[in-house]
Amino acid sequence: MPATDQAKDFDPLAKPEKAGLSAVPGGTETLTELGRLMTVCNSCRYCEGLCAVFPAMIARRDFPDGDLNYLANLCHGCGACFYDCQFSPPHEFDVNVPKVMARVRAESYQAYAWPRMFSGLFARNGLVVSIISAFSVALFIGGFAAWNDPAILYGTHTGPGAFYKLMPHNAMVVLFGAVFLYAILATFMGARAFWKEADPSPGTLSDGKSFWQAMKDASKLRYLDGGGGDCLADEDDVPDHRRLYHHFTFYGFLLCFASTSVATLYHYFWGREAPYPWWDLPVVLGTLGGIGLLIGPVGLLRAKWIRDPDMQDKDRFGMDVAFLLMLFLTSLTGLLLLFLRDTPAMGALLAIHLGVVFSLFFTMPYGKFVHGIYRFMALVRYARESGGSA
Repeated sequence: MPATDQAKDFDPLAKPEKAGLSAVPGGTETLTELGRLMTVCNSCRYCEGLCAVFPAMIARRDFPDGDLNYLANLCHGCGACFYDCQFSPPHEFDVNVPKVMARVRAESYQAYAWPRMFSGLFARNGLVVSIISAFSVALFIGGFAAWNDPAILYGTHTGPGAFYKLMPHNAMVVLFGAVFLYAILATFMGARAFWKEADPSPGTLSDGKSFWQAMKDASKLRYLDGGGGDCLADEDDVPDHRRLYHHFTFYGFLLCFASTSVATLYHYFWGREAPYPWWDLPVVLGTLGGIGLLIGPVGLLRAKWIRDPDMQDKDRFGMDVAFLLMLFLTSLTGLLLLFLRDTPAMGALLAIHLGVVFSLFFTMPYGKFVHGIYRFMALVRYARESGGSA
């Protein structure tokens, strides 16, 4: 097997500082472990054809923090290398690339989070924070309406502008516009910090050829199959079909965003107020997107439960579940609101739906949502390193 200069005389069981690994100021224990694994893998290279991670790894002799975070976010967690590796547990080398990569990814969400004071809170209590914030906003909106006039909350309202009987349109815009802009700013600042460390070379994101290749790879989830027909699972298990459920989730989210965008145009440019008829474009887009966000998150949650425990990062399970649960609840409450909007249940359902949407936006920059941003940026860098034709 080929070997790099770094791997000569390398002891994979030695302490990192004695194993030929470069000491990186501020490096975490998980990053140090991933550096050890990458050095072992660089000595073996049996998995170099599985995905983008191993060709990118082979191009390196040292693994500073930025490169390790780049490789971890380039990894799609398919698990192919775990089953193919001759050194995976229970071997004494303990090479478990998918699990350590998952830990590094989760730590990168915290390390680059903005503002930093929120990162630890969501990492430790992501699911609890999401549920509490959703419940609090829903209770505030419902309570405010009931305090002013209980008939508004429990009454039947139909026709254009019915939703704004519960909460005035301008108040809704201020509240949710503010949290949406905050989510965009916090996500941008985190992505900026990630990119500054992961790719210090200028011009990568502006390289059109690499950017286009990354868009194609991301839209198809090219590296989620680990070189196989579907997301790889143990040959004795039922495949988890994560690629399919990722597509339902991703394109469902885009359809819902398109629905909201069209509704905004309707309101401000044509003076048409929600709710809209069943056949109208915002409702059609939102319904299709909502169905995707019911199927996708449920499938991904199932895939998490049946995933090989040896590859799971159980310490960060809560935040991943929180994001998927918020997506599912956003869709469920939105569809229920659509079907029951002409009934007395509309007021309570609208309050709950708005609370869930608020929580989703508020928690997005600190959990699983940002992995899509970081992974796309990692794909851009890989496409440029490999000549734009990965």
